[in-house]
Amino acid sequence: MSKRDYYEVLGVQKNASEAEIKKAYRRLAMKYHPDRNTGDEAGKAEKSFKEAKEAYEILSDAQKRAAYDQFGHAGVDSSMGGGPGGFGGGNANFSDIFGDVFGDIFGGARGGGGGSRVQRGSDLRYNLQLSLEDAVSGTTVKIRVPTLVKCDTCGGTGAKKGSKPKICDTCGGQGQVRMQQGFFSVQQTCPRCHGKGSVIDNPCTSCHGQGRVQEHKTLSVKVPPGVDTGDRIRLSGEGEAGENGGPSGDLYVQVVVKPHGIFKREDNHLYCEVPISFSVAALGGELEVPTLGGKVMLKIPAGTQTDRMFRMRGKGVKPVRGGAVGDLLCRVQVETPVNLTDEQQELLRKFDETMKKGGSKHSPQSSTWVDGVKKFFEGMGF
Repeated sequence: MSKRDYYEVLGVQKNASEAEIKKAYRRLAMKYHPDRNTGDEAGKAEKSFKEAKEAYEILSDAQKRAAYDQFGHAGVDSSMGGGPGGFGGGNANFSDIFGDVFGDIFGGARGGGGGSRVQRGSDLRYNLQLSLEDAVSGTTVKIRVPTLVKCDTCGGTGAKKGSKPKICDTCGGQGQVRMQQGFFSVQQTCPRCHGKGSVIDNPCTSCHGQGRVQEHKTLSVKVPPGVDTGDRIRLSGEGEAGENGGPSGDLYVQVVVKPHGIFKREDNHLYCEVPISFSVAALGGELEVPTLGGKVMLKIPAGTQTDRMFRMRGKGVKPVRGGAVGDLLCRVQVETPVNLTDEQQELLRKFDETMKKGGSKHSPQSSTWVDGVKKFFEGMGF
């Protein structure tokens, strides 16, 4: 019978962080632990418990996880050893997972066993601010990120050249010491090696025994067209360097699109407000409207009222994950004339009187109404 995918067993994505994997395993371990399941369900629970334990043992180890990601179960079967259930015969008891998964509650995680534990580096986040134009069209930007990189002097070991870390003689390389308190046995982080399982007598002078040094990396980030605020771009292996030679974490570039002076974006559509003169609104005409791709002409029908919306199809945003291009929706705002001369004010009064005399028979679209409006604007010098 073929084994289930380890990520599926824990219910996590393939890009899940170490913390997410531990959280998922902790939940399953508590749910399926034999002490919490009795009767008819005990057998199923024990099977699920062993399955989850096996998945966690692989995915929590950076080297084994890398082998599994590349070769699947075939890449880790040889390292598992033992009988049914893997890892030494499958006698999965609660003490096996106590230090690793629940140890942070009681004072530290389990060490690597016989030496320094390889740990994957932390993921990093970088907030990238983009203009709306760059977010819609796509771009390539250079970013400078402060991060921890592997020390070149010691190769990441933390020990001075010509020496190497040695197994901690206090915890025997486990990273934890066990203390008996009455009937209870409590694990605590080793006070000598601080959970690493090894100590360095001759630390590297460059990194002072840390195995990593602080540097700024300049990276090129390709931003695809159509990104929006909240989208993330993952740069694999560009996070912090791992400890004791472990793999680097990832860098997540968080996109933040700056507000635009003209356009407002909603999903794949763009919105803008366009001012039009009183004469264009009344008589109709063509209006030059800005878009992200340049200016286009918009036809305004006679009698256009303020707040009327005009749709320009295909002038919006192309979705980053594919699909139809959005539209540009222009809301017109009729501008009221100001600073009128005495003559213009008098003409406006006469125009108002003709409108009142016409009553309801002169609709905004009638030829009589349009002729009257034309005469009015001609008198005003438009």
